[in-house]
Amino acid sequence: MASNSFRSQIHLGVIIILIIITLLTPITTYNTSPQPWNILSHNDFAGKLTTASSSIESAATDFGHVTKIFPSAVLNPSSVEDITDLVKLSYDSQPSFTLAARGHGHSHRGQASAKDGVVVNMRSMVNRDRGIKVSRTGLYADVDAAWLWIEVLNKTLELGLTPVSWTDYLYLTVGGTLSNAGISGQTFRYGPQITNVQEMDVITGKGEIATCSKYMNSDLFFAALGGLGQFGIITRARIKLEVAPKRAKWFRFLSHPPS
Repeated sequence: MASNSFRSQIHLGVIIILIIITLLTPITTYNTSPQPWNILSHNDFAGKLTTASSSIESAATDFGHVTKIFPSAVLNPSSVEDITDLVKLSYDSQPSFTLAARGHGHSHRGQASAKDGVVVNMRSMVNRDRGIKVSRTGLYADVDAAWLWIEVLNKTLELGLTPVSWTDYLYLTVGGTLSNAGISGQTFRYGPQITNVQEMDVITGKGEIATCSKYMNSDLFFAALGGLGQFGIITRARIKLEVAPKRAKWFRFLSHPPS
């Protein structure tokens, strides 16, 4: 009996080790398409669509380093129209090809990956002269989705305002966190970031730009918020603001586990 029990413990230990190795081993998916459906020669994407190995490698790996999924190309759009043109091309193609929007690359399981498709580098659209419009009277900010939350904060603080809800790490894109939820230590009081959005512009699967809110195109609004990018690409969000406090008190509590 003791011997059988010992063998069972060994088997269980081996299984646990195999599970850990499986979780820690990157899953590699290789590109099988020689080129992305002849779109490299498409005039609308000249100079914006790249198959450079460095760009492909960067787009294949995300922050979690668990998956490695290779696209065929990376689009560096200069405007929202570049993205809508690409989505329309995919929609009209037979067969269509996969698209994925990538912000700052902080997803964990290949959410921003496009196997044999095109990854859209949203950060290439950031323009320092535009992209964040703050309304002090309306207490909101219209923000292009490619901007980082730290950049939004710096802009709103110039008028003594701040977004109501945050993530604990601010070097994430607006579109990225709104596609997930946007949870932080403030969530218990103000709710996640997706509950503090008044309006959005979303590119649909047909390549159309739709403005949506809880009162207009509400199905798309609530599907895109926290939808992991599966219901459209968020390009602009109207974020709720409040007056920034002049002081903040920070507490750190240390505790010991019960004996």
